[in-house]
Amino acid sequence: MTRLRSLRALTLAFLIAFLVATLGTGFAIYTATQRTIERLVDRRILVVSDAAAGISGDRSPEELVRRINAATRERDTGDIGFLLLDATGRRLGGNIALPRRLPMGFSTVALKDQIAGLSAGRALVRDVGHGMTLVTIAETEPFDDYNAARVRIYLVGFGSILLVVIGGLLFFVITIGRRIGETRRTVDAIIDGDMSRRVPVDRSGGEFAHQAMAFNRMLDRISELMAGISNVSNDIAHDLRTPLARLRSQLALALRRAQTDGQRDDLETAIAMSDELLEMFAAMLRIAEIEGGNRRAAFATLDLAALAEEIATMMQPVVADGDRTLTLEPSPVAEIVGDRQLLGQMLVNLIENALRHTPPGTRIEIGVTTTGKTATLTVTDTGPGIPADQRKLALRRFGRLDASRHDEGHGLGLPLIQAIVRLHRGTILLEDAVPGLRVVIALPKG
Repeated sequence: MTRLRSLRALTLAFLIAFLVATLGTGFAIYTATQRTIERLVDRRILVVSDAAAGISGDRSPEELVRRINAATRERDTGDIGFLLLDATGRRLGGNIALPRRLPMGFSTVALKDQIAGLSAGRALVRDVGHGMTLVTIAETEPFDDYNAARVRIYLVGFGSILLVVIGGLLFFVITIGRRIGETRRTVDAIIDGDMSRRVPVDRSGGEFAHQAMAFNRMLDRISELMAGISNVSNDIAHDLRTPLARLRSQLALALRRAQTDGQRDDLETAIAMSDELLEMFAAMLRIAEIEGGNRRAAFATLDLAALAEEIATMMQPVVADGDRTLTLEPSPVAEIVGDRQLLGQMLVNLIENALRHTPPGTRIEIGVTTTGKTATLTVTDTGPGIPADQRKLALRRFGRLDASRHDEGHGLGLPLIQAIVRLHRGTILLEDAVPGLRVVIALPKG
């Protein structure tokens, strides 16, 4: 069975179920009422028919006609119709005429039977001996068009119930939809980096207000925890940069004073390690700055395809020096809204990441495509790629794969790229290029 996954689907399903239940209830009540009336009428015409037919030994045509005439004159049987027929179907007596021969037993007659003053009724046809047939008919409607009037009453009654329920549902959907929209917009703002955003609280109180306050308290607690973690890591990165820079300066000074080649080699190694630490702390602070969302204020419309061409042209000499090839596929104009500097840095990091983790002779391809409201950037290489079970680790801060633990780098390249993608409300996927790795970045078009 298909799962109901949206408020609209749930509302529609409830409306359909309620409509079916209401129509079913109305039809059941109408049918039960109609059957009850028919049973009562059948009981009455049976009694009247028995009185008119008399006992079996006294059923001569003349006596039956006399009894029928007497019955038609009685006040209580004024709405009863009689018809006495012989074996050939010839009318012997009664106060009605029928255009068709009715079946034996009880049956229903209607307007089509052309009985004067009757629109719906019940008939009893019985054998009264000597080949004669007695037909007794009584109305099931107290007045003309009673059945139609009853249907209108049901339609008005149950229709008003439906209108009330539909009105209540619409109010419910609008109210719930507005609350869900407020929560969704708050969540979107928080995802975009605005940790101060909160769900509006209705001053009139109620369950929605209590839920919003509970949600906001949760966000306050999460914000406090995240701020604490972020501040610790950022403070460490920020505070250690100064002593590390001083340490590097001292190492550089010691290198100039070194007297042996062994000392120079050791000092150069220490300086390289210091540079790597400084680069790592700079990347951490850069990620924190991007995830803060403040850079979104500088967003402007730009052509992603043109930016890719510019970065590819700039990186061609670097790639060629690494004994690799870089190609740019022809791309249509792909206008997006974003930070040109950050997106350029993202492209440079993607190319450098491919250079760092692929062997000489690797081909690197860059392409930009557009589909609907999305611009997609792909960077593909023919290197060893990343196993499917380690791709999430590669996107995590300091996530170093087993195969690259002894390589240069600090495990912040792809996380920095992911932070830039998130800032632009995009998505990043790592796919198998067979062979190699394909990085697919989808960004919303402007």
